[in-house]
Amino acid sequence: MIDLRSDTLTLPSEAMQQMMLDAQLGDDVFGEDPTVNLLEKKAAELFGMESALYCSSGTMTNQIAINIHVSPGDEVICSRESHIYNYEGGGIAKNSGASVRLVERSSGILTADDVIKNINEDDVHCPKTALVALENTSNRGGGVCYSFDQMAEIAHVCKQANIPLHLDGARVFNAIVANSENPLDYGNIFDSISVCLSKGLGAPVGSVLIGKKSFIHQARRARKAFGGGMRQAGIIAAGGLYALENNITRLKDDHRRAAEIAVALESCSWVKSVVKQQTNIVVFHVVDSITNLDFIKRLEESGIKCIPFGPGRVRMVTHLDISDDDVAVISDKLQF
Repeated sequence: MIDLRSDTLTLPSEAMQQMMLDAQLGDDVFGEDPTVNLLEKKAAELFGMESALYCSSGTMTNQIAINIHVSPGDEVICSRESHIYNYEGGGIAKNSGASVRLVERSSGILTADDVIKNINEDDVHCPKTALVALENTSNRGGGVCYSFDQMAEIAHVCKQANIPLHLDGARVFNAIVANSENPLDYGNIFDSISVCLSKGLGAPVGSVLIGKKSFIHQARRARKAFGGGMRQAGIIAAGGLYALENNITRLKDDHRRAAEIAVALESCSWVKSVVKQQTNIVVFHVVDSITNLDFIKRLEESGIKCIPFGPGRVRMVTHLDISDDDVAVISDKLQF
């Protein structure tokens, strides 16, 4: 079975597994796991930021960041398509008591003007605008990316308004590779960055939250309160460390394979349209005469798995366990 449901499905390579088996361990809650400490140091240095915190998931790193940046009753500006709004269990309200100001952008990509228009005035009738959160790449937007200039313009608006800027960088290295960017530049404009290690980078578990030392000190307290403290976590952190050292530049292969699948879909009689493809996600609409579930069932009978992604929409995601041979099979099987 060729599984395109998500890039979270990757299995660690033999080399990654060996690094995990050989990892030096300690108690991370005491700050004594050397492998976790090395991973956090590596992640912070990549973005030119002061410190980092290893957590079990991207949802946890996002929710910890939001929890620190806002107070109960505050408001977060984000896209209606954003992961923090759609797929984190209502955590903004549940964990932090904050509301959201949703910006309607089907791509999930906000503009500086969007942010300006949605910052509340200093009025007792309105919640305080306390955070702007971006997502790069945009999952529901089909893996499209911000340009660095777009993010820098938003960062300038936030700085002028004294509002922190958070990046949900679940697939940030996909964006960095696709746009030939430098992660150090990201560290200059964001107050906090969440980086997932278990998607395109192929680690089995975990995300890191990156920011200033004072911010990460607060984040460590929040992680404890959220029940996220881990003990001998180096055994899984080693997989993330391997991913950062070996699996970034190869993301371009996932992007190329996704582009080939997008081309094949465009010639498929069952497909109405394909969303602009930039990275490792391909989103498309099926024709009105069938449902997306019918399409998915037909593909699964042919040995290919993918997932529904809203009415009439389907998502496919390439990753390090999808080969060129797999793409050839997929392109052939789509022509039914």
